[in-house]
Amino acid sequence: MKQNYVVVADATRARIFVALAPHGPLQELADMVHPEGRLPARELGADSPGRTYDSKGGGRHALAEPTDPKHVEALAFARRIAETLQAMHAEEPSNGVVLVAAPQFLGLLRKQLDKGTRRVVQREVDKNFAQLDIAELGQRLGFSR
Repeated sequence: MKQNYVVVADATRARIFVALAPHGPLQELADMVHPEGRLPARELGADSPGRTYDSKGGGRHALAEPTDPKHVEALAFARRIAETLQAMHAEEPSNGVVLVAAPQFLGLLRKQLDKGTRRVVQREVDKNFAQLDIAELGQRLGFSR
C-alpha cells in the first residue's frame, strides 16, 4: 500500500510523518534537528572577512561576505531534508507528499527537491508548525488521530 508523507519543517527542525490513508492518522518516521540554525550569524562565520587594497591609491578595506550565514545554514538543512525525502520516496513510492514549512523555508525546500519528488507534492502549507505536537498537527492539517 502506498503511503502519504507529511514533512513539517523550519530552519532548525524537520519531522517526517506517514499516513497510510489520505486523511488517516499520522505516524512519525523521523525527527531531524539542525542546531546550527539557532546560532547567531556572528557565530556561524569562521572569522572576520578578508581585507584587500584598492586598485588605485593606498586605501584598504574589508571584503563583505557574499551571502548571509543564516541563509547558507538554512539551505544546507533544506538540502538534507530533500535528500532524505527523495531516498524515502525512491525506496517506497508514495501517493503524495505534503510540505508544511514557514514561507521562506518552504521556498528553499521546494527548490532542493528533485523532479520525481516534486511531482508527487500534493499540497504545500506555508505555516511554521514544526513545534506542534502530533495531535494538534493532525487536526490543523486534516489528518485524523
